[in-house]
Amino acid sequence: MKVVDHIKNSDNTLFSLEIIPPKKGDSIKNLFDQIDPLMEFKPPFIDVTYHREEYVYKERENGLLEKRSIKKRPGTVGICAAIQNHYEIDAIPHIICGGFSKEETENALIDLNFLGIDNVLALRGDNIKSEPAFVPEPDGNAYASELVEQIASMNKGEYIDEELQNAIPTNFCIGVAGYPEKHFEAPNMNFDLKWLKKKVELGAEYIVTQMFFDNKAFFKFVEDCRKIGIDVPIIPGLKPVATKGHLTTLPKIFKIDLPDELEQEIGKCKDNAAVRELGIEWGIHQCRELIEAGIPVLHFYSMGKSDAIQRIAKEFF
Repeated sequence: MKVVDHIKNSDNTLFSLEIIPPKKGDSIKNLFDQIDPLMEFKPPFIDVTYHREEYVYKERENGLLEKRSIKKRPGTVGICAAIQNHYEIDAIPHIICGGFSKEETENALIDLNFLGIDNVLALRGDNIKSEPAFVPEPDGNAYASELVEQIASMNKGEYIDEELQNAIPTNFCIGVAGYPEKHFEAPNMNFDLKWLKKKVELGAEYIVTQMFFDNKAFFKFVEDCRKIGIDVPIIPGLKPVATKGHLTTLPKIFKIDLPDELEQEIGKCKDNAAVRELGIEWGIHQCRELIEAGIPVLHFYSMGKSDAIQRIAKEFF
């Protein structure tokens, strides 16, 4: 079922989560062990991230360098199929621009369609570590808006090979990312919202936000979206803080702010166990405000951890 239909068919706020594929060589049982404790909250869908391949250079015996592709977390498509089969709920793969030509993207979407996967989250993706900025593949999509356009075209039965006869349209529900505190590459929030609206106009049916810790930023983001005509569901992305290190790693990696009050309270914690309790308390407060505001879904970034999310969700589901 499509995400938008899950939302339409529910009178209450839904619970969902995002997972990271297991590391190369790990068992899928480890992943299921992380998901199992959260199934009591009946998530209608689970997002599965995609981690693009990176490259390393190995020196050969003759002194020449050999370029090797590595992928530390493979298997997004397979994991989505496994989740749908194991739990009988919808799995949402992240589809990214980076590392794929348009033809490779089309082939991946065809596979997903064959597997009965109804939803995709369309993202540009990050640049690889060896590149100072994002570089698209030759004949690849450079922006998430272009990726949305390609998926929407396939939903109309329009494929890259224009000579295909009677091509069957796909039927993907397309989600995109939104940034309550602005995408770090955007010059200002108005610019960022303009491109978010463009993605909706091209076919995006719902928005999932980057994580945030200040509900006021989210409410302002929703208000600004509505003012410019973005009327699709906006799902807040949430993550409980768990360590003192999150004070620096979360802003650095995800380009977000932590509220002064949260930063000061973390500073008072004597150890990470205390930070974890603070994160749960802060998360419960966030969720209570969001539910009272009528948001459609609470979407949690699990990062391979489920215990704190479980304690927060028990308060509401």
